[in-house]
Amino acid sequence: MKSGQPQVTVWLISINLVIWFTQVIPGSSVTNTLLYAPLLTTMEPWRMLSAGFVHSPDSPWHILINIYSIYIFGRVIEPMLGPIRFLTLYLFSIVGGSSAVLWLGSPVVPVVGASGAFFGLMGAYFIMLRAIGDKSGQLLGLIAVNLAFGFFIPGISWQGHLGGLLAGMAITGVYANTRYKPALTQNIQVLAVGVLLVLVIYAGVIFRLGPLFS
Repeated sequence: MKSGQPQVTVWLISINLVIWFTQVIPGSSVTNTLLYAPLLTTMEPWRMLSAGFVHSPDSPWHILINIYSIYIFGRVIEPMLGPIRFLTLYLFSIVGGSSAVLWLGSPVVPVVGASGAFFGLMGAYFIMLRAIGDKSGQLLGLIAVNLAFGFFIPGISWQGHLGGLLAGMAITGVYANTRYKPALTQNIQVLAVGVLLVLVIYAGVIFRLGPLFS
């Protein structure tokens, strides 16, 4: 376990807030520039990451709930993982959420928000609790309730939530199972998770979007 202040968490929250304030400027094109829709994957793949830093400009609650949730989990997880591994977890979770939208969502429906990252942090904390033998029942219930919202409330991307959750659990599983091994081994295994994620995206483009371009 590592000690320290959650500086990366604070920076990520600050970036989300700054971007949101640029979104609400009248005539701003920031939202359209950074959002993600599966159909844009081949032309602008960076949107799979950038969408995790924009929120609905019409709803302050969207960003407030997300940044509060990220702070609650980030202040616990970041000191335990360290800033680099925490940032990697956060970014992987966003892309994992976008990957699930690619596979399971509509090609033309755009998504925005840091919910994929939030679910990735919840999944990460669940794996961490299991790794140290601590109780995780309450957290599992919290994850289940939040996932359920995505299925029953219109306008919420359950695909992004599910993908972020699975990505966060996957990379934290790597961390947990290599925590007593040399850093080089950890880096190689994290890289392997990254390659797997790229392959998932590539397969999604081929099998999900390929027919649309043929």
